[in-house]
Amino acid sequence: MNAPLPNAAQADLPDARRAERTARRAEVVAALAPLLPAHALLHHREDTVPYECDGLTAYRALPLAVALPETEAQIAAVLKSCHALGVPVVARGAGTGLSGGAMPDAMGVTLSLAKFNRIVKLDAFARTAVVQCGVRNLAISEAAAAHGLYYAPDPSSQIACTIGGNVAENSGGVHCLKYGLTLHNVIQVRGFTVEGEAVTFGTDALDAAGLDLLAVVVGSEGMLAVTTEVTVKLCPKPQVARCIMASFDDIRSAGDAVAAVIAAGIIPAGLEMMDKPMTAAVEDYVHAGYDLDAAAILLCESDGTPEEVAEEIERMTAVLQAHGASRLSVSESEAQRLKFWSGRKNAFPASGRISPDYMCMDSTIPRKRLADILIAIAQMEIKYGLRCCNVFHAGDGNLHPLILYDANDPDQLHRCELFGADILETSVALGGTVTGEHGVGVEKLSSMCVQFSPEEREQMFAVKRAFDPAGTLNPGKVIPTLHRCAEYGKMHVKKGLLPFPELERF
Repeated sequence: MNAPLPNAAQADLPDARRAERTARRAEVVAALAPLLPAHALLHHREDTVPYECDGLTAYRALPLAVALPETEAQIAAVLKSCHALGVPVVARGAGTGLSGGAMPDAMGVTLSLAKFNRIVKLDAFARTAVVQCGVRNLAISEAAAAHGLYYAPDPSSQIACTIGGNVAENSGGVHCLKYGLTLHNVIQVRGFTVEGEAVTFGTDALDAAGLDLLAVVVGSEGMLAVTTEVTVKLCPKPQVARCIMASFDDIRSAGDAVAAVIAAGIIPAGLEMMDKPMTAAVEDYVHAGYDLDAAAILLCESDGTPEEVAEEIERMTAVLQAHGASRLSVSESEAQRLKFWSGRKNAFPASGRISPDYMCMDSTIPRKRLADILIAIAQMEIKYGLRCCNVFHAGDGNLHPLILYDANDPDQLHRCELFGADILETSVALGGTVTGEHGVGVEKLSSMCVQFSPEEREQMFAVKRAFDPAGTLNPGKVIPTLHRCAEYGKMHVKKGLLPFPELERF
């Protein structure tokens, strides 16, 4: 996706707005220059363009400046200075987020934490690691491997995404069904408030007195504090892992099989689902051995001791066969298991090979409604005239539909936006939520109006104000205003896109 927002570049702005930005930039640069080395403060357009968006490239904005601090003292100083000026600050990690959570504020500073990439301490006996926010997710497991340990949350972008970003979005991955999301694998988060005050959430003790603020800050999308250091849990590597690849002739049988596995009391290490268009895309890309005739395939993994895995594989095989699996393959070696997973892990780049652009949605529904949402998405493809490939964490109902479009065609981008909103709204109607692990950012801001009442949104704002009274830390993200919901409700009810007549009250 490469279509910029209107007025994203300074050259596109009205003269008065451009003059305001120029004057404000000069003020900000003058204030920050004494606090940072010259190479750590970027403010020329050609230097700030690489920061104009995250993985959601359909929406872009240029920051006034980009700060790249190298010490925590510099972070605190930058935050204090921006707070004194009333300048918005948007923290940024690797920029792999998919909901626009790190998109800059056009009148603010982007605070890049890329240089905080050191593993501070790894304690094999306590099974913990203390890492700076810019450490890559996969790097933690690579460092822990020598001790027979690893970090369980494994987003598909784990080769690049950072632990600070994982904390912001409460990221999961293909093994989150058994091992939990980031929240379940983090012990402590250190960072700074918008005023530049050091703050710690959680504790390395067994329990902490007072409010559970760790659960508040994890998943808060950089709106409450700037994360600088994280203490994570490490898990022992399982002795063995095996994966079942199961084919189904129709979507509903595959969805029912997912619900049946969980209903049988089995919690697989991973339980993923891909529809036919997605399997075709990834098979052409990585040659994982997928069944191209299947309407859907499931990847069901078991890990643990050899005895545990053998029993669980047998139980899952019986459940899958009883619910219509037309073909079953069980990995017989680690190489084959990794081959099965290679397709799932490369679903996004595979989609990029078959379409100029794609928008990856992220919603969660009850497992028993998997077939319903996929059938609805197929109808939406006709409605909006766009293709969609589906891959998702079936075990916990977290969908990742990838809508294929061409960002060079404004009409296609508009239809893609409507398509995505329709998926999110339908997910809520089926008893789900508008996001699972990618966050709200700017992408799902309007869709929050569908799921949450004005009273609920006001409570969210109250939490935001408790940490950031002026609202300058990652502003304009996650929580929609009453006015935005009013306009969104009128527009979509009028067009008949939403199955929620109660939206008329906005």
